[in-house]
Amino acid sequence: MSIRKLVLCAVFAALTCVLAPISFVVGTAVPVTMATFAVMLSGVLLGGRYGAAAQLIYLLLGAAGLPVCAGWTPALSRIVGPTGGYLVGYIPLAFICGAVYSMWGRGSRGVKKYAVMTAGMLAGTVVLYSSGTAWYCIYSGVGVAKALAVCVAPFLIGDAVKMTAVALLAPRLERALDKIPGKRVNGER
Repeated sequence: MSIRKLVLCAVFAALTCVLAPISFVVGTAVPVTMATFAVMLSGVLLGGRYGAAAQLIYLLLGAAGLPVCAGWTPALSRIVGPTGGYLVGYIPLAFICGAVYSMWGRGSRGVKKYAVMTAGMLAGTVVLYSSGTAWYCIYSGVGVAKALAVCVAPFLIGDAVKMTAVALLAPRLERALDKIPGKRVNGER
């Protein structure tokens, strides 16, 4: 891994550390945070492997005791709680966003660029919701319908807004990252 990649992974782990604690509760055990915005952005801009690595670093920092999760709490207490599946789901979310975009969208223009980016974010979000909902069902002992009503439905509009923000911001940041010197690996940033 190049120094450039290490630095970018650290930057996006730090971005997640800064955005994830800012949260509010909408009447469920799962808080609304800006974490998924940072996770999707890291995947799109860094590619699948390095976006996932940035999120693994984020989780390790939280597991080490840093208060980087919703409500300024450490990740370890959250991972073993009702939202653990969502936190662990950040890794595949970043990986899928980045892998889909790297394979079919990077270097494209116009509608195709945004369609591929959105498809990657949607696919990754489905995996995130699946892992989080499954864990919530196991942890809380509730059925899937109840878990979906509590853990997914209230977040659909907010996640759509975050995806739109990533899609609008990513091309500009992508151009800026292209100006940073360093070797590209497998077409990933």
